[in-house]
Amino acid sequence: MSSPNHDVSDEQSNPPSQRHEAPSTTSQDASLSRNDGKQSLPNGTENGDAAENDFYDLTVVIPGEFSKEIPIVVSTREQVQDIRQSIVDQPDCLQYSCFHLEHNGERVSDFVELSEVPKIKSGSKLYLVEDPYTEKEARIHFIRIRELIGAAGDRADILHGLDAGLSLYDRTFSQSGFDIAPSTTIGSSVVDGVGGTTKSYELKEPAKIDTIIPPPEKSLPRPVKSLQLSSWNPPTHQLRSRGQLLYLEVITQEGQQFYITSSVSGFYVNRSGRDKFDPSPKDTNGGKHQAHSLLTLLQQLSPRFTEELHNLQEQTSRRDLLATCQLSNAIPASPWVVPKVDLNASHRADIVRTQESYLLSGSEGTESLRDWNEEFQSTRELPKESIADRVFRERLTSKLFADYNEAATRGAILVAKGEVAPLNPTEGRYAQIFVYNNVFYSFGADGVGTFATDGGDEAARVATGKDVTGVKAVNQLDIDGLFTPGTVVVDYLGKRIVAQSIVPGIFKQRDPSEHQIDYGGVEGKDTVAENEQFIEPFKELSKHLRVKKHPVWDKEHVRHDLEGSVETKGLLGTDGRKYVLDLYRTTPLDIEWLENYWTAREDGQGPIDEAKNYPHRMTVLRPELVDAFWRLKLQQYLNEKLSSTASDSQVSKIATNGDVTGEKEPSTNGELTTNHVNGDQTTNDDDDKKTEAEDNKKQEEQEKRNQLITDFDFALNPDVFSGQEPQTDQEKQELVEDEKDVRAACQYLTTDALPRILKDLKEGDVGFPMDGQSLVSLMHKRGINVRYLGKLAQLLSSDAAASRTHALRTLVVREMIARSFKHVVNRRLRDVATPAAPACLAHLLNCLLGASLNECPAAEKEEYLKSWYKDADWSFEQITPDSLRKDLIAQAQMRYRFDLKDDLPIITGHLQLLREVALKLGLQLTAKDYQFTKDQTSTQSNSPTGSDTNEKPQVNGTSTGASKKKKKGGHGHSPNRQDSSSSLRADHTFSADDVQNVIPIIKEASPRSVLADEAMEAGRISLAQDQRTLGNELLLESMSLHEQIYGILHPEVARAYYTLSTLFYSTNRELAADLAKKAVIVAERTIGVDSADTILSYLNLSLFSHNNNDTASALKYVSHALDLWKLVYGSLDHPDSITTINNAAVMLQTKKDYKNSRQWFEESLEICKRMSGPDSINTATLLFQLAQALALDHDSKGAVDKMREARDIFKKQLGPEDRNTKEAEQWFERLVTNAVSISKHLKELQDHRSKRLGGRVAHIVQQPQAGARAAEVLTLPGQGATTGMGRSRDLEDKRDIEKLLKYINGEEVGGTKTPKARNPNKRRGGQKA
Repeated sequence: MSSPNHDVSDEQSNPPSQRHEAPSTTSQDASLSRNDGKQSLPNGTENGDAAENDFYDLTVVIPGEFSKEIPIVVSTREQVQDIRQSIVDQPDCLQYSCFHLEHNGERVSDFVELSEVPKIKSGSKLYLVEDPYTEKEARIHFIRIRELIGAAGDRADILHGLDAGLSLYDRTFSQSGFDIAPSTTIGSSVVDGVGGTTKSYELKEPAKIDTIIPPPEKSLPRPVKSLQLSSWNPPTHQLRSRGQLLYLEVITQEGQQFYITSSVSGFYVNRSGRDKFDPSPKDTNGGKHQAHSLLTLLQQLSPRFTEELHNLQEQTSRRDLLATCQLSNAIPASPWVVPKVDLNASHRADIVRTQESYLLSGSEGTESLRDWNEEFQSTRELPKESIADRVFRERLTSKLFADYNEAATRGAILVAKGEVAPLNPTEGRYAQIFVYNNVFYSFGADGVGTFATDGGDEAARVATGKDVTGVKAVNQLDIDGLFTPGTVVVDYLGKRIVAQSIVPGIFKQRDPSEHQIDYGGVEGKDTVAENEQFIEPFKELSKHLRVKKHPVWDKEHVRHDLEGSVETKGLLGTDGRKYVLDLYRTTPLDIEWLENYWTAREDGQGPIDEAKNYPHRMTVLRPELVDAFWRLKLQQYLNEKLSSTASDSQVSKIATNGDVTGEKEPSTNGELTTNHVNGDQTTNDDDDKKTEAEDNKKQEEQEKRNQLITDFDFALNPDVFSGQEPQTDQEKQELVEDEKDVRAACQYLTTDALPRILKDLKEGDVGFPMDGQSLVSLMHKRGINVRYLGKLAQLLSSDAAASRTHALRTLVVREMIARSFKHVVNRRLRDVATPAAPACLAHLLNCLLGASLNECPAAEKEEYLKSWYKDADWSFEQITPDSLRKDLIAQAQMRYRFDLKDDLPIITGHLQLLREVALKLGLQLTAKDYQFTKDQTSTQSNSPTGSDTNEKPQVNGTSTGASKKKKKGGHGHSPNRQDSSSSLRADHTFSADDVQNVIPIIKEASPRSVLADEAMEAGRISLAQDQRTLGNELLLESMSLHEQIYGILHPEVARAYYTLSTLFYSTNRELAADLAKKAVIVAERTIGVDSADTILSYLNLSLFSHNNNDTASALKYVSHALDLWKLVYGSLDHPDSITTINNAAVMLQTKKDYKNSRQWFEESLEICKRMSGPDSINTATLLFQLAQALALDHDSKGAVDKMREARDIFKKQLGPEDRNTKEAEQWFERLVTNAVSISKHLKELQDHRSKRLGGRVAHIVQQPQAGARAAEVLTLPGQGATTGMGRSRDLEDKRDIEKLLKYINGEEVGGTKTPKARNPNKRRGGQKA
């Protein structure tokens, strides 16, 4: 039972993650954060001294007429190339890109750690020495300068979507004033950034799509009008031999045009013109303008350049560094809605956009070609003995995976669009294979009939997704001697493309007597190969994956003993490395599901029985479920071996927590020791001996337990129920036993995992999901496949009356609808002509979400496209809302075994369903007020999205009433093609122009950093054992490792910041708040501006800001988080929103905004009643808090009523002797006495017609002190109830409680109720708590 006491600081403490690199801040931020943490360690002088030895204070000497010295603090473990990057990020070093560092007159290699530089120490000087340019260095320098001076313009990147890497925090909540709107909503008030005024805000206001739309940015200063490559490029052979590299042309702000030569010595103005070529230096104003850096040369040529560059830097420096630098180790998140822009005004002419491929890859284009497979495998072979080795290895691995994922995805998009020539053009469309940028591509379809008996294209599509999961698991295990190809799966425009690095020898034609595969199934199960070289690595792999060594039989009935599934293949590459391929069957089939819902196909035809029409046979169990089942079997095994009660108790703990190594035992022992010391501080020799004997016994039991765990051997055979034919009776019996184990695991899924997750969600033991993504993530963590969504919904239907259950069922059904729609769209979009994709998507969205507005939507037809794409599929034009509804019902029944007939006609939460669909398909839609129903308002405000924020509140984000405002004319911007198109299709919810972009959905196999995770876990354990100094050091080390290995901007770093902020909160609140802010920005840019992780990060930041006495900012963050909550979930009727709203009420109470605080407490109580029931302990807790809020708001009668309800519930649920019940009783009696005193004196004042209500009453009102802290005001049951009520005993009324209540209600004075003390001018007495 949780105590009714609730401190705002406790919320969310346990949560449920380009073309060329921008300047990295990893080393700087890591060193700064470590220094901050070092200074804050309590009594940590020794650790602080140790930490100081890991950092050097160096001085970098900058060359020039006025030599400068720049101090820097760097880690000794940083490479010199990282220090170079830190130097060029300095404001005084922006012009440098081609240089090296020297120490003591000797050149320092860029690829060694700082600690390896001879004779370097803290206080040493590094000299920056300019190098001669090469063509590559000149191109890089040109790109860098264009970026620095804002001349790059906008890009149309095929991989990154519109507004990719957006951060709303920086645009909306920046403390620097950069592009901040005049006022910011904070819940039930709006705090103006200047005047501090407030205005009303409705908690039940519907979701607004402009919540995730950034305010418009101001135009940035432009130091030059144009900077581009000259048409005189490239230099001739003669000029190239003289050291000339590039020719540039620039137009300054003064309107002057200069032609510039880039040579090995730098840049200078030449004599060329538009029609004349002369690359020799030109005399300008009596001198020759030349400089090593292009930036310096531009400063010489343009008087306004320096001023405009300073203004540009000043304006951009106001933004948070995390929000401005480009992502180098992760693909940025793209929002699903983007602002409508005037393309005619926003698209700037920039010829360099077409020249970037040359600038990045050179004239031959060979600089971008990389041998991906060799890089992957050589990185895996790097040493990992020392910590430094592991850091370097994992860092390089993270960067390599990021580069490969980006390159592979770019190629996959081109393959999907048909812009890459196939290697086998004579084959069928989906049997074709491609090679682009040294990456091998194929379609996730059964082009050659490999999965003909398992479901064809459906089975092939699922197998590719499972293969990525298997590759990721192998990469995470990092088994010596076993290698995997780089693997990425990309879903784009209905097609699934598999991208793999090219394994040496995979295309080699072997002798007819040799198999193409060296281990495992060669051609399905008909031919099986064995190779002794693969036995040991496969044995190690199977040990971790819980795969049992088992026999299989080929078509000749010859037995082969394999360490893995027959589908998992081993290939000996021509480079001598052992590769593992086809990892889609590392776990057994879910036979229970197959027997109920699958029938074998013949000749590719579907089964007649619709009850068994599941689309494929690839229904494997999740690895998480296999692990959970393994722990269950371990528990049963230990229960058999251990007889003592203590051992059984410990076994249960092991099985529950998944801790089978006994590593957490010291924490328990420490807790027992603490209790012993606190409980009895007098010991004698007998007690010491007894304790020592008990410790020895426990140690023996622990050793015995550890030995049993080591001896435990249980694994599953992944090839059962897949057509194996044993030959002997012993083999048959062994197969029967294997089948029994697999069937038990399948039954464990349905009889244990499913009911347990429902139980935990109903009882609030786990975080309640906000959207489909968080729901599926929770299911996967519990080992539950998505195909069981229908089973979840059916289990929830039996208890649909409860609001908590209804909320979960709504999420489950919405997820099934969205996924069913995704399958329908992918099938229709697969063969649609690319230019017709927006029209297809808009029409299908109209049939799904716009049928209430237009029952017969028509697809936008462009007949000229049909004449050009005669082979394309145009059948989407014939789809109607009725036919789509039938397809969705069929898909849900087939895939999830759930009937949507009763749920589809009453779709609610149109905006939320639209978001789910857009995220699953990669859509980027125009942000506007979409009309889903005829009754919905069509007014548009002057907001950036054109949505009306004053709609009638609706729970699901849609409005059914008339609008409060007339439609306003004009948009304030020039009309474009979208406007005219929308006006012609005003009776349709969506138009083709609303689909602004489609981004790829990526599944990749990059591993997590083991080293960073180990450091964080060690820090957790140390803090749990009250070793704060060591724990802080380990957590700071973990943070530094996360930043070094992943880079600052990465989903894993966002999650690490979030976790570390909660762990640091108890020891360093300022650092915790800073980490929480970083978590918000990084999560927005890498996970999504409206993801569940981002919402939790905002809530975390609000709590830390409030406890750091910045309540105004905290309320802004809470407000934004709740707006996101509405957009994602549909309303605030969510089980987890209760705590958030309650915390916001406490924050408002701290600001003495008692009226609004009371409203938030009331809203929290109403939601709690619906979710937990009117008689739950949670409801009683909130009633208790509301009673205090009512007392602060001068509503004595209401306070008494609510406290009485709280007392009665506590008494009913916990009994009259419980501490909470007694505390509520004490508060109730004092509130009654207080209310009687108020009523008595108010009546006397009225009878005597004396003074107006005011100061005389003030000293009688016994309420908590106005200046009391929130924690003091909210003293709840179990903490003592004297705060704010210290003088109540002096005014105690001797009548019993019933008579006092009648007096308060006015029944003792002829039934006339006394007025409540609500004079707003009244001031409370100066009582102290």
